[in-house]
Order: sequence, then C-alpha cells, then structure tokens
Amino acid sequence: MVQDHVATDVPRHLAVPRASEPSAGDRLRPVRLWLYFVAALVVLMVVVGGATRLTESGLSITEWKPVTGTLPPLSDAAWQAEFDKYRQIPQYQQINRGMSLAEFKYIFWWEWGHRLLGRVIGFAFLLPFLFFLWRGVIDRPLRWKLAGLFVLGGLQGAVGWWMVASGLVNRVDVSQYRLATHLTLACIILAAIVAVATQLKPPRERRASPDWLRGYARILFGVVVLQIFLGGLVAGLDAGLTYTTWPLMDGHLVPPLDNLFVQQPAWRNLFENVLTVQFNHRLVAYVLLALALGHWLSARRIGGAVRQRATLILLLVCAQAALGILTLIHQVPIDIALTHQFGATLVLIAVTVNLVRLREGA
Repeated sequence: MVQDHVATDVPRHLAVPRASEPSAGDRLRPVRLWLYFVAALVVLMVVVGGATRLTESGLSITEWKPVTGTLPPLSDAAWQAEFDKYRQIPQYQQINRGMSLAEFKYIFWWEWGHRLLGRVIGFAFLLPFLFFLWRGVIDRPLRWKLAGLFVLGGLQGAVGWWMVASGLVNRVDVSQYRLATHLTLACIILAAIVAVATQLKPPRERRASPDWLRGYARILFGVVVLQIFLGGLVAGLDAGLTYTTWPLMDGHLVPPLDNLFVQQPAWRNLFENVLTVQFNHRLVAYVLLALALGHWLSARRIGGAVRQRATLILLLVCAQAALGILTLIHQVPIDIALTHQFGATLVLIAVTVNLVRLREGA
C-alpha cells in the first residue's frame, strides 16, 4: 500500500503532460486546404472560359454529353463527324465557312478542355467530400454547406449548356444574358468556397470594428459581383472592341443620353446597347475604386489585419482598373484580357475574405 502511494504521488512538475486534443482549426485543416485547391481550380476554369470565348471556341461542340463527351474524337471518322455537326450551325455558315478540319480542331480543343476541367472540378470536390463524410471529419452544418456547393457546381454545368445552346440556332454567338449569368454564377461559387474555407480557420486576432464597416464590406462585395456581371455583358456583346479610347468615350466623358438610351424599351439598353453596356462597366469601375479607397481610409484607423486586408483590396482594384484600361485601348488582346479576368477573381477573393473576417470580428 505504501509502495502504491509513493508510485502515484509524483510531484506535479515531474509529471508527463497528457496529449492535448487537436483544436478545431487543426482538425479541419485538410478540409480547408482541399477547399482552397478547389477554389484554385475554379479560378483556372474562369480563365480557361475566357480563353474559350476569346478564341470563339465555345460553339465548336454542339452537343451536351456529360459522360460520353469526356473522351475527344479518337479517329479520323469521329473528327469528321464532329466537324460536320459544327458546319450545320450559323456560326460556321456565316462566319467560318471554308474552315479547315485543322482549324476546327484548334477551337474544339479549347472547348473540350473547358468542359473537361468542369468535370475534373466535380470529381475533385465530390471524392474528398465523400471521404471526409466517411471519416466523420465534418459536422452537420458544414455538411449542408458543402452539399450546397456541390449542387451549385452541378447547376453551373447546366447553365453552361444553356448558354451554349443559345448560340446554336439563329445566332452566330451565345446570348450575352446567358454568358453573364454563367460567369457570375462561377464567381459566386468561387466566393462561397472561399468563404467556407475562411470560416474553418480561426482568426489570429480579434479587433473590434464598427457595424458600419461590416456594412461597407458587404456593399464592396456586392459591387464587385455586379461589376463581374457587367463584364460578362461586355464580353458577350464584344463591347470591348468598340469605343477603345480612355478616359473619353466616343469623344465624351459621359455619352449623350440619346445615344445611351436609343433602344426601346429603355431597359434593353442596359443589356443590349454596346455603348451603354461599356459605359456602365466603366462607371461601376470608378465606383468600385472609390469604395475601395474609402474602405482603406476607414480601416487605417482600426489597424491590424483589418488595415492589411483593406490595403490589399485597394491595390488589387487599382491593378484591375489599369488592366481594364489596357484591355480596352489595345482592343482586347488575349493575354491582357485573360489577365484582366484573372484579376477579377483575385479582387473577389480578397473582398470575400475581408467580409468573412469582419463578420467574425477580426
């Protein structure tokens, strides 16, 4: 009995510490890294989608085959069959008549790669999600968020085909309404993935910020999404190839109202008038720049991570505005245009992280 007492009565400072349980942030680190990887794939998808549009490749595949379409044509006969289908649509008949099979293969590979990347993203999301479910890593609220993201991804595939289908009959390109919807939904999915991933990592510091600053961040996020939608309209109408001077537009800082609202009913000008669509994209860019500057000035008084995020947002918005101007005055060269589209995703990610952190009080 004495020996037992001595054996158990060990001085506190000599006792071996018990292994501590991993924190929630450490336990969910693999989930967070997986979501960051999927977000990077979505960014790549947006850029490849831009290249598909700029090379006018989006209508080269005239059917939606989610399973069998994974494989490209594997024989000369299969290539000829795909080419024959493309030759039936207005884009070939009115714009690309006389195109060779080799020229068709070039645009086909862009569109096929875009669709394949969409399938890769689907599997890159679904398989780890099922694994984390099986391992019991994620709790019920997170399961629903992740399931919602997967549903949005499936919806994006359907919207993509809905967009392509608009250009197969009675048009030589896709509808700008559907293209802008497709682009905006992709960016909403990107923002949602980044938001969920950001929430899984507790902030390093918490710093009180006023409610109005969180409201400011929400407005900033909303204007970024609106600007992306307007960019989709500009792309769908090829509006970047017209009025290629800056800061004046057709010789005016603000075009005459008669030209901005020449179509009837007036609302159609917001979506179909090349002049109005490009002017709105310019105008919202100025608004976004002013908001980013105001947000930075406000965050300076708070300091810490809040100021750092505000500084990053301002720098990204300034760079994005410069890229937009270069894209315009050089008449949409593919390298600058794709960099501009990539820049839009970076701005969106930055304002998303900022909004999430401010809502957490960090």
